[in-house]
Amino acid sequence: MSHRQPDSLAAKLNWLRAGVLGANDGVVSTAGIVMGVAGATDNSNALLVAGLAGLVAGALSMAGGEYVSVSSQKDTEIAAVRQVRSQLTDHPEQSLDELTESYQRRGLSPDLAKQVATALSQNDAIAAQTEARFGISAHEHTSPWAAALASLLSFTIGAAIPLVAMVSTSVHWRIPATIVAVILALLLTGSVAAWLGHARVGRAMLRNCLVGAMTMAVTYGVGHLLHVQL
Repeated sequence: MSHRQPDSLAAKLNWLRAGVLGANDGVVSTAGIVMGVAGATDNSNALLVAGLAGLVAGALSMAGGEYVSVSSQKDTEIAAVRQVRSQLTDHPEQSLDELTESYQRRGLSPDLAKQVATALSQNDAIAAQTEARFGISAHEHTSPWAAALASLLSFTIGAAIPLVAMVSTSVHWRIPATIVAVILALLLTGSVAAWLGHARVGRAMLRNCLVGAMTMAVTYGVGHLLHVQL
């Protein structure tokens, strides 16, 4: 059984997109946590504990959510392949007719659609039917454990940026340093996400930075209000 290059490339791009989004979430959520705490106190230990707790909780939450999501997707894909295999066993001629019709709906003439359907079925009937009916690969399924690990790592890397910027600088410079680090990180993730989605890079970068800036401003304000009340 041969794997088609377009499927492999699409899978790699999806992994990269998921990694970029995971890192982006790590940057924004952890920046919000440490900025909120920084608004309430200048205690470095409190900042470190809050940031680490947010990093660990966020990374585990992302990994767990990705594992559950991909597991459900994989189960659905496997069930679809079983359905195709059963239909090919019980109704091979009907399956071939349905495959022919699917290629006719894509614009092929009846004779050419029949030739294509027959050739693909002789090579790998299950793969041809699964792709035509469900738009998925019959032989390649995303690993839930790999997806969970990728999400955990990407979130951790993103979350480490505001955390390190906050706790590694002096009290007077930690807020500006964190803001600069977060904005630079969001410019990078925004540009990569736009490139992967074939969107306008400038608009994506601006949107990303605005979300991050708003998050930091709001959480810092909340922390400052709590500090005033104490």
